[in-house]
Amino acid sequence: MINGLLESSPGILNFGIFFLLAVVLLMVVLGFVTYAILAERKVMGFMQMRMGPNQVGGRWGLLQTIADVLKLLLKEDTIPKLADRPLFIIAPVIAFAPAFMVLATIPFTDKFQFADIGVGLLYYIAISGISTVGIVAGGWASNNKYALLGGMRAAAQMISYEIPLVMSVIGVILLSGSLNLNEIVAAQEDLWFIVLQPIGFIIFLIASIAELNRVPFDLPEAESELVAGFHVEYSGFRWAFFMLAEYVYLFAMASLTTVLFLGGWHPLPFLEFIPGAVWFALKFSFIIFILIWIRSTFPRIRADQLMEFGWKVLLPIALANIFLTALLKELLKLF
Repeated sequence: MINGLLESSPGILNFGIFFLLAVVLLMVVLGFVTYAILAERKVMGFMQMRMGPNQVGGRWGLLQTIADVLKLLLKEDTIPKLADRPLFIIAPVIAFAPAFMVLATIPFTDKFQFADIGVGLLYYIAISGISTVGIVAGGWASNNKYALLGGMRAAAQMISYEIPLVMSVIGVILLSGSLNLNEIVAAQEDLWFIVLQPIGFIIFLIASIAELNRVPFDLPEAESELVAGFHVEYSGFRWAFFMLAEYVYLFAMASLTTVLFLGGWHPLPFLEFIPGAVWFALKFSFIIFILIWIRSTFPRIRADQLMEFGWKVLLPIALANIFLTALLKELLKLF
């Protein structure tokens, strides 16, 4: 009976397999978030000459993050009396859902990708922008002036740095001639774009840190002047959703950086015997380490410095990089 149903309705079977793979990817991402937090704390501890987590789960603190998650799940879920209750409840979901949705177009290998969309890069940029709505909604719905200021500051930062982020990848689009992420990876088979686009890579890396709200651009979480920022009234698992969104975006942004500038799954010369999935994981881990290194090294900058740097430094350089890339493409045609 089941076989007959599957044979008569192959679409249901395909949907079931697709749904199962999506659940597996979600579990992988959640596992990454759990141990990325631990790795970040251990690496920062090493760089700052301290131990880091070393009690829960042995000397490596392997269960520390799991204990933190359990603590968050067991904490009381409070909603301010004067808050906009429906919007307050849904805001963390609006912030988190796009973080997982963008993973659909990331080609992790030549055989593992959920959706090969012709405009995959455009899809990523468009969907990721929705998270800003969730952050602003959370700040507004809290009915707290500090939360509202934090939400507006976060929106100003993320919108401002999204412009140089998008402009930094125009060079990649010009060189590959496509918005399809698979075709962008294929164009790097012989030479990774980080070689042809070093300026674009640096701009993309800086802008992505600002989009992720990480040090030194973590102004939306401003304990010194805004108590905690847009999520000051959140607690328990709703607060955890905001933090989960940040680390899922860390996974997504590191994956996108690997695809756009580091050749995706393509190996270095003479090392073709190493599987493409391993190459992707190594490049991905390198980007994660760089982001942790930056967090361990730089202090938080002022809000005015952040906005000036985005509009007066990154944006003009990104424009110049587009011009240089167009010139480079014409020169490559001659040779």
